[in-house]
Amino acid sequence: MAKSASDSDTVIIKKYANRRLYNTESSSYITLDHLGDMIREKRDFQVIDAKSGDDITRSVLTQIIMEEESHGQNMLPVSFLRDLIGMYGNSMSAMVPQYLEASMEAFQRNHAKFRDAMEGALGSGPFGEIARRNMEMFEAAAGAFQQSMKPGAAAKEDDHRDAEVEALKDQLAQLQEQIEKLSK
Repeated sequence: MAKSASDSDTVIIKKYANRRLYNTESSSYITLDHLGDMIREKRDFQVIDAKSGDDITRSVLTQIIMEEESHGQNMLPVSFLRDLIGMYGNSMSAMVPQYLEASMEAFQRNHAKFRDAMEGALGSGPFGEIARRNMEMFEAAAGAFQQSMKPGAAAKEDDHRDAEVEALKDQLAQLQEQIEKLSK
Protein backbone atom coordinates (compact mmCIF):
# COMPACT_ATOMS: atom_id res chain seq x y z
CA MET A 1 0.00 0.00 0.00
CA ALA A 2 2.11 2.82 -1.28
CA LYS A 3 -0.26 5.62 -0.39
CA SER A 4 -0.55 6.96 3.10
CA ALA A 5 -3.69 6.47 5.13
CA SER A 6 -4.43 10.19 5.00
CA ASP A 7 -4.91 10.21 1.22
CA SER A 8 -8.47 10.77 0.03
CA ASP A 9 -8.20 7.59 -2.09
CA THR A 10 -7.80 5.46 1.02
CA VAL A 11 -10.87 3.36 1.74
CA ILE A 12 -11.73 3.06 5.42
CA ILE A 13 -12.71 -0.41 6.54
CA LYS A 14 -14.23 -0.80 9.98
CA LYS A 15 -13.83 -4.05 11.87
CA TYR A 16 -16.52 -4.75 14.42
CA ALA A 17 -16.38 -6.91 17.55
CA ASN A 18 -18.27 -9.67 15.72
CA ARG A 19 -15.24 -9.80 13.32
CA ARG A 20 -17.23 -8.37 10.43
CA LEU A 21 -15.56 -5.92 8.08
CA TYR A 22 -17.51 -2.89 6.83
CA ASN A 23 -16.41 -0.99 3.72
CA THR A 24 -17.37 2.65 4.29
CA GLU A 25 -16.92 3.46 0.59
CA SER A 26 -19.46 0.92 -0.67
CA SER A 27 -21.52 0.82 2.56
CA SER A 28 -21.38 -2.96 2.62
CA TYR A 29 -19.93 -5.79 4.64
CA ILE A 30 -16.95 -7.49 3.02
CA THR A 31 -14.63 -10.43 3.63
CA LEU A 32 -10.88 -10.91 3.76
CA ASP A 33 -11.13 -12.15 0.16
CA HIS A 34 -12.55 -8.77 -0.85
CA LEU A 35 -9.63 -7.04 0.85
CA GLY A 36 -7.25 -9.36 -1.03
CA ASP A 37 -8.94 -8.33 -4.29
CA MET A 38 -8.56 -4.66 -3.34
CA ILE A 39 -4.84 -5.21 -2.79
CA ARG A 40 -4.45 -6.90 -6.18
CA GLU A 41 -6.34 -3.95 -7.73
CA LYS A 42 -3.83 -1.59 -6.02
CA ARG A 43 -6.62 -0.03 -3.92
CA ASP A 44 -5.38 1.50 -0.69
CA PHE A 45 -7.33 0.86 2.50
CA GLN A 46 -7.00 1.27 6.22
CA VAL A 47 -8.69 -1.04 8.70
CA ILE A 48 -9.93 0.64 11.88
CA ASP A 49 -11.23 -1.11 14.99
CA ALA A 50 -14.80 0.23 15.21
CA LYS A 51 -14.82 0.32 18.99
CA SER A 52 -11.37 1.70 19.86
CA GLY A 53 -10.55 3.56 16.64
CA ASP A 54 -7.12 1.86 16.51
CA ASP A 55 -5.47 1.20 13.15
CA ILE A 56 -5.41 -2.62 12.82
CA THR A 57 -4.44 -2.76 9.14
CA ARG A 58 -1.22 -4.70 9.83
CA SER A 59 -2.99 -7.51 11.71
CA VAL A 60 -5.71 -7.78 9.05
CA LEU A 61 -3.08 -7.98 6.29
CA THR A 62 -1.39 -10.74 8.27
CA GLN A 63 -4.75 -12.57 8.44
CA ILE A 64 -5.04 -12.30 4.65
CA ILE A 65 -1.58 -13.85 4.26
CA MET A 66 -2.58 -16.67 6.63
CA GLU A 67 -5.75 -17.31 4.61
CA GLU A 68 -3.83 -17.40 1.33
CA GLU A 69 -1.22 -19.74 2.81
CA SER A 70 -3.94 -22.08 4.12
CA HIS A 71 -5.51 -22.31 0.65
CA GLY A 72 -2.40 -23.76 -0.97
CA GLN A 73 -0.75 -20.49 -1.98
CA ASN A 74 2.48 -21.26 -0.11
CA MET A 75 4.80 -18.38 -0.91
CA LEU A 76 6.44 -18.16 2.52
CA PRO A 77 8.77 -21.07 3.23
CA VAL A 78 8.83 -22.36 6.79
CA SER A 79 12.51 -21.50 7.10
CA PHE A 80 11.77 -17.87 6.16
CA LEU A 81 8.96 -17.67 8.70
CA ARG A 82 11.21 -19.10 11.41
CA ASP A 83 13.98 -16.65 10.55
CA LEU A 84 11.50 -13.78 10.58
CA ILE A 85 10.13 -14.78 13.99
CA GLY A 86 13.68 -15.13 15.26
CA MET A 87 14.37 -11.52 14.27
CA TYR A 88 11.81 -10.17 16.74
CA GLY A 89 13.68 -8.62 19.65
CA ASN A 90 16.96 -8.90 17.77
CA SER A 91 19.21 -5.83 17.56
CA MET A 92 18.70 -5.84 13.78
CA SER A 93 14.89 -6.01 13.96
CA ALA A 94 14.53 -2.28 13.31
CA MET A 95 16.17 -2.74 9.91
CA VAL A 96 14.09 -5.71 8.78
CA PRO A 97 10.96 -3.80 7.64
CA GLN A 98 12.96 -1.43 5.43
CA TYR A 99 15.01 -4.31 4.07
CA LEU A 100 11.93 -6.39 3.22
CA GLU A 101 10.22 -3.39 1.63
CA ALA A 102 13.29 -2.58 -0.49
CA SER A 103 13.64 -6.24 -1.49
CA MET A 104 10.00 -6.43 -2.58
CA GLU A 105 10.31 -3.20 -4.58
CA ALA A 106 13.45 -4.53 -6.30
CA PHE A 107 11.68 -7.81 -7.06
CA GLN A 108 8.71 -5.97 -8.58
CA ARG A 109 11.01 -3.72 -10.67
CA ASN A 110 12.94 -6.74 -11.96
CA HIS A 111 9.71 -8.58 -12.73
CA ALA A 112 8.43 -5.58 -14.71
CA LYS A 113 11.73 -5.31 -16.62
CA PHE A 114 11.67 -9.03 -17.42
CA ARG A 115 8.07 -8.84 -18.61
CA ASP A 116 8.86 -5.78 -20.77
CA ALA A 117 11.90 -7.54 -22.24
CA MET A 118 9.83 -10.63 -23.02
CA GLU A 119 7.11 -8.55 -24.65
CA GLY A 120 9.74 -6.71 -26.70
CA ALA A 121 11.30 -9.98 -27.80
CA LEU A 122 7.94 -11.42 -28.74
CA GLY A 123 7.02 -8.55 -31.02
CA SER A 124 10.10 -8.49 -33.24
CA GLY A 125 11.87 -10.77 -35.66
CA PRO A 126 10.71 -13.82 -37.59
CA PHE A 127 10.21 -15.83 -34.42
CA GLY A 128 7.79 -13.31 -32.90
CA GLU A 129 4.69 -15.34 -33.67
CA ILE A 130 6.28 -18.56 -32.46
CA ALA A 131 7.46 -16.92 -29.25
CA ARG A 132 4.02 -15.40 -28.70
CA ARG A 133 2.38 -18.83 -29.06
CA ASN A 134 4.96 -20.38 -26.73
CA MET A 135 4.22 -17.71 -24.15
CA GLU A 136 0.47 -18.34 -24.47
CA MET A 137 1.03 -22.06 -23.98
CA PHE A 138 3.30 -21.40 -21.00
CA GLU A 139 0.72 -19.11 -19.39
CA ALA A 140 -2.02 -21.68 -20.04
CA ALA A 141 0.11 -24.41 -18.51
CA ALA A 142 0.97 -22.23 -15.52
CA GLY A 143 -2.70 -21.40 -15.04
CA ALA A 144 -3.60 -25.08 -15.20
CA PHE A 145 -0.89 -25.87 -12.65
CA GLN A 146 -2.18 -23.20 -10.30
CA GLN A 147 -5.72 -24.56 -10.65
CA SER A 148 -4.50 -28.06 -9.88
CA MET A 149 -3.01 -26.79 -6.60
CA LYS A 150 -6.47 -25.84 -5.34
CA PRO A 151 -8.36 -28.42 -3.26
CA GLY A 152 -10.87 -30.49 -5.27
CA ALA A 153 -9.37 -29.51 -8.61
CA ALA A 154 -7.67 -32.86 -9.24
CA ALA A 155 -10.74 -34.55 -10.74
CA LYS A 156 -11.44 -31.69 -13.15
CA GLU A 157 -7.76 -31.51 -14.01
CA ASP A 158 -7.62 -35.18 -15.08
CA ASP A 159 -10.57 -34.73 -17.43
CA HIS A 160 -9.12 -31.60 -18.96
CA ARG A 161 -5.49 -32.76 -19.07
CA ASP A 162 -5.85 -35.24 -21.97
CA ALA A 163 -7.49 -32.70 -24.26
CA GLU A 164 -4.92 -30.09 -23.32
CA VAL A 165 -2.01 -32.46 -24.00
CA GLU A 166 -3.39 -33.23 -27.45
CA ALA A 167 -3.81 -29.53 -28.20
CA LEU A 168 -0.25 -28.85 -27.06
CA LYS A 169 1.07 -31.70 -29.26
CA ASP A 170 -0.73 -30.20 -32.27
CA GLN A 171 0.67 -26.76 -31.55
CA LEU A 172 4.16 -28.18 -31.09
CA ALA A 173 3.93 -29.96 -34.46
CA GLN A 174 2.83 -26.69 -36.10
CA LEU A 175 5.71 -24.82 -34.48
CA GLN A 176 8.20 -27.45 -35.66
CA GLU A 177 6.88 -27.12 -39.21
CA GLN A 178 7.25 -23.34 -39.05
CA ILE A 179 10.80 -23.59 -37.73
CA GLU A 180 11.72 -26.00 -40.55
CA LYS A 181 10.26 -23.59 -43.12
CA LEU A 182 12.13 -20.65 -41.63
CA SER A 183 15.44 -22.50 -41.48
CA LYS A 184 15.34 -23.39 -45.22
